[in-house]
Amino acid sequence: MKIWLDGGLRDAHSANVSVLDHGLTVGDGVFETVKATGGTPFALTRHLRRLASSARGLGLPEPDLDEVRRACEAVLAANPMPYGRLRITYTGGPSPLGSDRGEAGPTLVVALGEAARRPDATSVVTVPWTRNERGATTGLKTTSYAENVVALARARQQAASEALFPNTHGQLCEGTGSNVFVVLDGEAHTPPLSSGCLAGITRALVMEWTDAKETELGMDVLERAEEIFLTSSLRDVQAVSRLDGRPLRGAPGPVTAKAMRVFEERSAADIDP
Repeated sequence: MKIWLDGGLRDAHSANVSVLDHGLTVGDGVFETVKATGGTPFALTRHLRRLASSARGLGLPEPDLDEVRRACEAVLAANPMPYGRLRITYTGGPSPLGSDRGEAGPTLVVALGEAARRPDATSVVTVPWTRNERGATTGLKTTSYAENVVALARARQQAASEALFPNTHGQLCEGTGSNVFVVLDGEAHTPPLSSGCLAGITRALVMEWTDAKETELGMDVLERAEEIFLTSSLRDVQAVSRLDGRPLRGAPGPVTAKAMRVFEERSAADIDP
C-alpha cells in the first residue's frame, strides 16, 4: 500500500507520523472520507471544501487544496481497487505535549483502503449520550472521534451498524458517521444543522436532488416515522430495517427507495456534483 505523507508517496511501513503529532496526542485534526469507485473519487470538490472549512473552524492553517487533490490522485493511482475508502487527514502537526500547537506546521496524510458496498437496509440503535449543539467543534469533521467509537461499539454489541444521538435538547441529531432522515406523511425530513449534526455531503445532495427538508425533530419521531434512512459517503442512502431491536417492516419503503434510486442515478451521471 502506498500512502501520501507530507509531500510524497511512501510505503505503508515507512509512512511514519511523529508520536508528538497533535492529531495523536490531543485529536487536533480534521479529516474527510471519500468514496472511490474504480480509482475515481466521488464529490471530491465538496469534500475538499468541507476539509478547509473544518480546518478554519479549528484554527489550523489553510490547507493547500491543490496539493490535497494531487495527493488523492497519486494515492488512487498507486493503489488500484474497484471500491475504496479514501481518507484525508490534516492535523496540527508535531507539537509540545499539551493543548498548545507547535511551530512545525500541519501534517497531511492521504490513504486508501478497500471497502465493502453497503446492503440496502441495516439495523440501528439509539444511545443515551448527547451531541453538544453549542460546542467549539460542533459541525466540524474533527479527528476527535472517541465518543463515536464508544457509541458504535454499543451498536455492534446489539448487532447494529449505527448509533443515533440526540442533542442536549433531546432532539434527533445524527449517527456516529451518518445523517438520519425520517419519513412523515410521505415526506422526508432531516435535522437542521442547528441541531449539532455534521453537514454531510450525501445529506446535502439528497436534499438537493429530492424533496427532503430540514425539520427540528424530537427523538420520539423515531417511534412514529413511516420510514427511516441514513446517508453517508460510503452508505449513500441506506434504509433502516430495525431500530433498537424493533423491526421496521417493508424497508426500504417507497420514499427511501426513491431517494436511493435518484441518488444512484444522479451520482453516476456526475462524479463531482
